[in-house]
Amino acid sequence: MRAFIFPGQGSQAVGMGAELVAASAVARAVFEEVDDALGQTLSRIMAEGPADDLTLTENAQPAIMANALAVLRVLEGEGGVRLADKADFVAGHSLGEYSALCGAQAFDLATTARLLKLRGLAMQAAVPIGVGAMAALLGADFALAESICAAAAEGEVCQAANDNGGGQVVISGHKAAVERAMAISKDRGVKRAIPLPVSAPFHCALMQPAADAMAEALAGAEVRAPLVPVYANVTAAPACDPNEIRDLLVRQVTGTVRWRESIEAIWAAGVTDYVEFGAKVLGPMVKRIVPDANVVSLVGMADIEAFAATL
Repeated sequence: MRAFIFPGQGSQAVGMGAELVAASAVARAVFEEVDDALGQTLSRIMAEGPADDLTLTENAQPAIMANALAVLRVLEGEGGVRLADKADFVAGHSLGEYSALCGAQAFDLATTARLLKLRGLAMQAAVPIGVGAMAALLGADFALAESICAAAAEGEVCQAANDNGGGQVVISGHKAAVERAMAISKDRGVKRAIPLPVSAPFHCALMQPAADAMAEALAGAEVRAPLVPVYANVTAAPACDPNEIRDLLVRQVTGTVRWRESIEAIWAAGVTDYVEFGAKVLGPMVKRIVPDANVVSLVGMADIEAFAATL
C-alpha cells in the first residue's frame, strides 16, 4: 500500500519548480493557473525571489502547494501514474493538507490557491508581530512537550503545535510563554530548544481569528469527496466526507499537527510506501517515525521519471 504526502511551510526556496517548468508544459500550466487564480505572478517570486517575498506566509503557502501539485500533475500527465490508481491515502503537513486534498481532487487548483492565500493572510493578521513565537524542542516526546507548555503558560497561550516525531515537537504561543518553556526545557531533559524564525505563532489558540476567517471561506468553497481518504492533521484519522473536511481544516488552524500519529496510523493501516511531492522534508520525518518505511521524494523531472519507472 502507498500514501502520497505533501510538505508544509518552511519547504519553500527561491528557484523552486524552475527546473520542472523548463522541462514540462504540464508544470507550466499549473503555475499559470495559480497565477491567474491569485491575480499575481507568484511563479516569478518562486523562480526569482526575493527570498523575503517568498517567505511571506501569504506567498509561501500557495507557492508550496503549487510546486507540489506541479510535480503530481507531471507524474500523472507525463508519467502515466494517477493518484487514484497508485495511492491508497493522502496526507499533508499543515498547509500540505490542502495540497493533499487538491491532489485527491477534493478541491480544484484555483480554489486551493485562493484558500491558501487567504489562510496565509489571516494567520499573519491574527497576531501582531512580536507578540507570538514558536520554538522546536529536540529530544522531547509529545507528552513532555505538553507538560513543559503547561508549566510555562502562566495564564498565557503555550501549546504543542507540531508533533513531528523523532523527538521533535514544535511549540507555539505568546512570546514570553514560549521563552519560559525554552528555559524550563533545559531542566526537563530536552536536548535543545531552538527559536524558530517565523512571523506568527501557528497552530495555537492565538490563531482563532484566522480559524474564523477560514470557516467563512470554506463554507463558501466547493469541496468534493476526495478520490482517496485524507489523513487529517487534527485527528490523525482518515476523512472523506466534504463537511467533515471543512470542519477539520478549520480546527487545524488552532490545533496540533499530529504528524507522528498520522504516520503511525497510516503505517498501521498497512501502508509501507510513502511518496513526497515537491520537497525532501517529510521523507526523513517518516523514516524517523517508522524506520522500515520505503520513502521517495519527488522534486525534479529525474525524480519523477525514476519513480514512474518503478511502477
